[in-house]
Amino acid sequence: MLTTREPAVLVLEDGRTFTGSAYGHLGETVGEAVFSTGMTGYQETLTDPSYHRQVVVMTAPHVGNTGWNDEDDESGRIWVAGYVVRDPALRPSSWRSNRSLEEELDAQGVVGICDVDTRALTRHLRERGAMRVGIFSGDVSAMSRPELLHRVTGAPEMAGSALAAEVATKEAYLVQPVGEKRFTVAAVDLGIKSNTPRMMAERGIEVHVLPATATLDEVRAVEPDGVFFSNGPGDPATAEIQAELLRGVLRDGLPYFGICFGNQILGKALGFGTYKLKYGHRGINQPVMDRTTGKVEVTAHNHGFAVDAPLEGSTATEFGAASVSHVCLNDDVVEGLEVRDGDRLVAFSVQYHPEAAAGPHDAAYLFDRFTDLMSGRTPGATTEGVS
Repeated sequence: MLTTREPAVLVLEDGRTFTGSAYGHLGETVGEAVFSTGMTGYQETLTDPSYHRQVVVMTAPHVGNTGWNDEDDESGRIWVAGYVVRDPALRPSSWRSNRSLEEELDAQGVVGICDVDTRALTRHLRERGAMRVGIFSGDVSAMSRPELLHRVTGAPEMAGSALAAEVATKEAYLVQPVGEKRFTVAAVDLGIKSNTPRMMAERGIEVHVLPATATLDEVRAVEPDGVFFSNGPGDPATAEIQAELLRGVLRDGLPYFGICFGNQILGKALGFGTYKLKYGHRGINQPVMDRTTGKVEVTAHNHGFAVDAPLEGSTATEFGAASVSHVCLNDDVVEGLEVRDGDRLVAFSVQYHPEAAAGPHDAAYLFDRFTDLMSGRTPGATTEGVS
């Protein structure tokens, strides 16, 4: 464990600067500064592909105490562009730990910074909004502030960025069901987390994970009972190819379930717009109401964009009546959509993460709702809560 640290500096695109110490890999990185309110589950956060090109600021002051293990990754690598913590753990303390968090950050080339007032940084992002940021450590930290700021403002913005194909699988692969096979699902990978097909497999689903560039013919070739679109990074305004694929899926009459990016793409397919949130929702303590049951769930979030759909009433679409099924109780952001043909549910999606491996697990019932939809049963409270 390091006893002395190299200097480091964090520079926001509006010019505000925070000085601290190097954490993880030495060097420089740029991305979009966002903050996560989770007090646990940092390994799952770091390996979530939805954080691609984002510099994550942890609001919890003490990070790294459980180290890093080889079981909790949500993908094959760390995806965050940079990491900001206040007080890194001196040493890991967990029987499951194989190495320290900092050792893993360094091994994967993730540039971070510590000894930063993350409370002040989070307040700044809440007031000014998510913005581009750079972390510079080692020799580069001695460069002039105007030069560092120039590097930050020269980085691409998140708005307008098409990133799903950069994180998705290049080749289709199969996840076998646990026990007896009940259904076949074509899952379009836009940044899928490993726990998603695992939770489907536990429900007897054979999951064919397809690349983000999958065509309707490739989906049909799986002969699915249902189609799933995953979470993922980037601006949903760039996902017209996936939205057109989904329109084809709905025209084929296939049941649909989407998470996060998959929710935004359903919104696009239905004719709704999307927009960028000021600072987004990220963390594992966001309250959401499922309007179909009246149940309030504590949920895990990671999204900087949202669907612009009317909170009340329904909207007539080619595929049925579309309405908002879930809403965030903090700010009334749309957190879920559903489409009905008469009384029959055709498609549904949520903006948050019911598959959150680090928890909470309040929304795991949505996978049961998907199996009900594929079986032809009316999804309802009889199976909800089963995980």
